[in-house]
Amino acid sequence: MRSTGDVAVVIPARNESDRIEATVAGAAGLPGVDLVIVVDDGSADDTAERAGRAGATVLRHSRNRGKAAAMETGAEAVRLLETTDAPPGAHRARHLLFLDADLGDTASAAGPLTEPVRAGDADMTIAVFTERIRQGGHGLVVGLSGAGIERAGSGWRPRSPSTCSGPGCG
Repeated sequence: MRSTGDVAVVIPARNESDRIEATVAGAAGLPGVDLVIVVDDGSADDTAERAGRAGATVLRHSRNRGKAAAMETGAEAVRLLETTDAPPGAHRARHLLFLDADLGDTASAAGPLTEPVRAGDADMTIAVFTERIRQGGHGLVVGLSGAGIERAGSGWRPRSPSTCSGPGCG
């Protein structure tokens, strides 16, 4: 059976067993989503098992390699699936939506990130969170991501560039 969706959700996760099932369920229910991949980045808990039970395709890093590596692993898996899932001579392209594993039920609110990309009105979108939650390493990721986007030539620096969707997000 070929799926008809055009969005793959990639969720890098490490030790998120408490929230991963709700995150996967929320992501799977988004419009256009036909694939949810969780990349377990060396978790010491049962994150991978719970993600699989929730319906995600699970990939595992045997050791913690970092969020960027987990995102890259997930994006590459989507690319490989696109080439094997397409009819001969065709290439099936999905948009990528990266979501944090700790979103829980709120992952179901990520639909507005995909809408402009799916409609062809944007190449990528970036979530801007209304509340800043400080967690280990988050400030570093936000700072590096924001600087990279600014250097890419846009001249614009987002406040919270940790989630994106579209062909340029891999």
